[in-house]
Amino acid sequence: MSSLEERLAKLERLVGAQQAIIEAKDAEIARLRARVEELERRLGENSSNSSKPPSSDSPAARESRPKDPPSGRRRGGQRGHKGHRRTLLPATQVTHRQDCFPSACRRCGDELPRVPDPDPVVHQVIDVPPIKPDVRQFDCHNVTCPGCGATTCGTPPAGTPAGMLGPGVLSLIALLVAECHVSRRKVQALLLHVLGIRVSLGTLSESEEIVSDAVAAAVEQARLHALSERIKHVDATTWSCAGAYRCLWTMATAAVTIFFIATDGTKARLQTWMSKVRGVLVTDRGTQFGFWAMERRQICWAHLMRRFASYATRGGDAGRVGDHLLVWTRLLFHNWHRVRDGTMTRREFRDLAARLRVVVERLLEEGARVPGIAGSCADILEHRAALWRFVGDRGVEPTNNHAERELRGFVLWRKGCYGSQSERGITFAANLKSVVHTCRKQGRPVLPYLTAAVHAAFRGRAAPSLLLTP
Repeated sequence: MSSLEERLAKLERLVGAQQAIIEAKDAEIARLRARVEELERRLGENSSNSSKPPSSDSPAARESRPKDPPSGRRRGGQRGHKGHRRTLLPATQVTHRQDCFPSACRRCGDELPRVPDPDPVVHQVIDVPPIKPDVRQFDCHNVTCPGCGATTCGTPPAGTPAGMLGPGVLSLIALLVAECHVSRRKVQALLLHVLGIRVSLGTLSESEEIVSDAVAAAVEQARLHALSERIKHVDATTWSCAGAYRCLWTMATAAVTIFFIATDGTKARLQTWMSKVRGVLVTDRGTQFGFWAMERRQICWAHLMRRFASYATRGGDAGRVGDHLLVWTRLLFHNWHRVRDGTMTRREFRDLAARLRVVVERLLEEGARVPGIAGSCADILEHRAALWRFVGDRGVEPTNNHAERELRGFVLWRKGCYGSQSERGITFAANLKSVVHTCRKQGRPVLPYLTAAVHAAFRGRAAPSLLLTP
């Protein structure tokens, strides 16, 4: 082989090697570019295009939210607005009444007689009298039997607490912590400065356990009732126990709301809690709900709309599919609101939804072939039997807002107290929040219920039911 041929062969090998290097670098550049695009997309996620809560939005994201155009109206109540006035308390709640007569005529100054007015101007002032704790002392005497010489000590009446706090104070402590989200140290200070009761933090912890145990059976009864309801909304968020991850579940129906804090959010754990598969389940597309028949579920369209918004932030075919899905979904919601306010009949909405279903599912089928959103669109299509149940089933909502609203108070509590520090604290949080949210939903005062439950526990009786009897 001549030197020229050898040189050409060497150059060909060099070119081939360089070409392989270039192809490898091109592949690496394409991979990194896709990675950068994915990371930029994640950086652009906010509460409007993902499942992130609004509180996680950055100031820039909040400023970029579309704002409604100015209405041109002034601030405050508008013309024709029904006014809100303080309502007077009924006479049965008035503790002191005083007649006020004018002493002299406002025009001439002559002395006026004390003549009662049949329709006087009523002015009520509400105040709190000095609070003095009700301290009950039980002197337990030791008495020696004259016959056998044995000494027997007297015992307090049945139902007397073994500790220093009575049902009213115990219930107040539980309410301040679980509903008002007051820290234990602040509860300790409040009891001292307002009620004149000095307690330790350990006593507060024991008080929470007493109240939690008192309502546990009623909460379990409410859970079984919720499972038997025709429609239930289920959602989850995070909780922590001594810094370790926990999963907080809620099951909300028209009458009750139940919370459950589990070690994980798996299907097996959820199925243990939701032991009875009955009725319609409104949720997101989480795989842990796979034990519920798809035909008996309703997927939350608010989650879907945020997913479609995330598609729309992408370029190319994915962005186009996302834009179209958003348009048709907004049309679906617009007409659903018309059904709720009575400007559209159910029959008209069913006819419209049938046409929209064809368009939306066709777009999802197209998206299932587009890189970047193919897997998500395919997963939504796997849930197609659970997308449209709200259209024909009265009482079923297209969103899971009910459960999300119930979780909001728990999330605020978590941000303030950073979760629980023990399994006992977890049980207290779940039980008390179940009682608070259920009573609020039914229009029942919480403190009297808790006090009655603790009274019953001290007497060895069952707590009052959380279910409203017809």
